[in-house]
Amino acid sequence: MRNAIEFEVFGDYALFTDPLTKLGGEKLSYQVPTYQALKGIVESIYWKPTLLMVIDEVRVMNAIRMESKGVRPIEYGGGNTLANYTYLRDVRYQVRAHFMFNPYRPDLAFDRNENKHHNILKRSLKAGGRRDIFLGARECQGYVEPCEFGETEGFYDNYGGEIHLGTMVHGINYPDETGRDEMEVRLWSPVMKDGVISFIKPNECTQIRKISDMQPKVFKKNNIESVDELFSQLEER
Repeated sequence: MRNAIEFEVFGDYALFTDPLTKLGGEKLSYQVPTYQALKGIVESIYWKPTLLMVIDEVRVMNAIRMESKGVRPIEYGGGNTLANYTYLRDVRYQVRAHFMFNPYRPDLAFDRNENKHHNILKRSLKAGGRRDIFLGARECQGYVEPCEFGETEGFYDNYGGEIHLGTMVHGINYPDETGRDEMEVRLWSPVMKDGVISFIKPNECTQIRKISDMQPKVFKKNNIESVDELFSQLEER
């Protein structure tokens, strides 16, 4: 696919929090990463407001295992309390993604150089990302490296059936990605077949709920480093 990257992301723990479990300070991870979590990982590899990152597929490489830990999170009013967090243990995923230019940011049209963005994205992936990689939560450090999607053996390759994962959060709609002055949450019902989940696009989600009013961030041209400038800096290194 045009402007695509394929990579593995892995780590000792992951916490893709089911929001229904946050009541009372408890946290329980979904069994698989959400679209939004994977989008955040791609944006940690390389991000510009000019681009929209699109997640196409994820392949679950390791068996889904969970581990609970007693933690003492700090409370906003001071002090701390005892809570129970349930993490995914020993995770590894293959991800296929691509980018497109954000049609809701015509003010950044000067930064639309497809070839240079793609080259920087691939170079950033080989370097392990431009920012730290987190698997759903800050305490879950992750690592990325290029791969060929579908290569090497995965735990669910020959499962021979479908696993229905129920209703999950797909992602968050922000105003600069939808053209609407509000933040919304998207829900969907993913199905994993032989370890692979194919994501529907954000605009194909039918279960959407408004969270709050929000205005898109305004970027001034002199505050944005253009892709031409960034590419030149990388070429000089």
